[in-house]
Amino acid sequence: MAGMSPGHNGPQLISQFVMDGRFRQLKDEREVVQKKTFTKWVNSHLARVTCRISDLYMDLRDGRMLIKLLEVLSGEQLPKPTKGRMRIHCLENVDKALQFLKEQRVHLENMGSHDIVDGNHRLILGLIWTIILRFQIQDIVVETQDLSETRSAKDALLLWCQMKTAGYPNVNVTNFTSSWKDGLAFNALIHKHRPDLVEYDKLKKSNAVYNLQNAFNTAEKQLGVTKLLDPEDVYTENPDEKSIITYVVAFYHYFSKMKALAVEGKRIGKVLDRSVETEKMIGKYETLASDLLTWIEQTIIILNSRKLANSLTGVQQQLQAFNTYHTVDKPPKFQEKGNLEVLLFTIQSKMRANNQKVYTPREGKLVYDINRAWERLEKAEHERGLVLRNELIRQEKLEQLARRFDRKAQMRETWLSENQLLVAQDNFGYDIAAVEAAKKKHDAIETDIAAYEERVQAIVNVADELEAERYHDVKRISARKDSILRLWKYLLELLSARRGRLEKNVELQKSFQDMLYLIDWMDEMKARLLSPDFGKHLLEVEDLLQKHTLIEADIAAQADRVRAVNSAAIRFAEGSDYNHVILK
Repeated sequence: MAGMSPGHNGPQLISQFVMDGRFRQLKDEREVVQKKTFTKWVNSHLARVTCRISDLYMDLRDGRMLIKLLEVLSGEQLPKPTKGRMRIHCLENVDKALQFLKEQRVHLENMGSHDIVDGNHRLILGLIWTIILRFQIQDIVVETQDLSETRSAKDALLLWCQMKTAGYPNVNVTNFTSSWKDGLAFNALIHKHRPDLVEYDKLKKSNAVYNLQNAFNTAEKQLGVTKLLDPEDVYTENPDEKSIITYVVAFYHYFSKMKALAVEGKRIGKVLDRSVETEKMIGKYETLASDLLTWIEQTIIILNSRKLANSLTGVQQQLQAFNTYHTVDKPPKFQEKGNLEVLLFTIQSKMRANNQKVYTPREGKLVYDINRAWERLEKAEHERGLVLRNELIRQEKLEQLARRFDRKAQMRETWLSENQLLVAQDNFGYDIAAVEAAKKKHDAIETDIAAYEERVQAIVNVADELEAERYHDVKRISARKDSILRLWKYLLELLSARRGRLEKNVELQKSFQDMLYLIDWMDEMKARLLSPDFGKHLLEVEDLLQKHTLIEADIAAQADRVRAVNSAAIRFAEGSDYNHVILK
């Protein structure tokens, strides 16, 4: 029996030996993959300080790169490395790094600085994995509906992968090994965040190597995620979990940062939008304020103008335009002024809410300046209204005065024309009595005309007042006044001439009367002188002689009268008015 034991247990020993060999092979393969992955991961961070390693086991032994790596990951300043290349210097530097990790509450079981300095593969890989867990995985938090549920960092990362790849065909992430072999999960992660980079619908589950290569190359070239793995590292019978986790963590941090940047970008965008909106509002305020102030200043110039129309119609039109300004033009501008105050308040309120420096309009465009300008506008408006209303009253009075002038002028022209016709008539009569009566009538006419001079002067005074007040139709008024004065002067000339003719007529009629008297007297004297009765006796003769003497005396006495009548006759005959008087 004893002799048979070795032969009987031989197959079991061989099987165990084979399994042990396979286990060691897998372990070695994982170490190789982990070394390559961790080396690339370390270099991806050391690149930020322009450093890199070639051999993970050799290049961390002096502790210098380890200190730099921890400074990059933590953002903190570690103690400066000890100068020197001796083992004691390397131990001090590694110890500084491990001490920092302990301060970060990182548990380092059965690991000392000498393990790293001596290049212990397993412990170096374990150290890097511990660092990855602390600085890359530990802070991963995934929001779920059940807020009370707590998960490990690894489970949180797995949940994040599941949430991001949910709904993608042929993707079912349940672990960090086999779920990633066909490469679809990697492509799904990229497509979820950047659908423009991956044509997921064209990928086939059977083409794992292509899928992995596509995802890794895209991540490296388009996203800048370091290619920590190669397709053959994943498309294998037993992919290394830590290596895949390390790679997936790189995706997680990139996309989380992208999301944070997007969120920050949106926030900045909102701030910029608000800033742009505020700037537009400020620009609007500046433009509206400038336009309103320009309108106010231009309107004040117009309102202060005293170039008024010199007619009732013109002033009425100006007053109508003024009323249109007051009721149509001004109210919208007053509304603009109120809107400007509201706009400025809104701008300043928004800037305070956004913690921006509050906008204050420059000198001259302050609300205070606009209000002051508006006060000057209203003052000018008030004064313009008074001036227009006073001018309207003045023009109305001038129009009334002009109408009065025309009415009186018509009456004066009619009276003057009628009296011109009256004094142009010389119907004096043909005897002394008629002429004497005509003279008395002429005296009455002169008295009436002399009394009318006051009325003529009154209308001249009205015309002079219109001229002094610059009446718009003053030329017509002056022309009519001058016409009336000419008529008046002509009437006086006619009146004077008529008196002259009338006086000559009186004188002529007296001469006629004297002539008739003398003719009658001479006829009587002639009859007496031609009488044949010389007396029949002495007494009678003496009586006749005495009478004759009286006749001679009478004839002698009448001689001067005859000469006077004769002189008057000659004077009339030779005078210029003789024929006119005779004809009359």
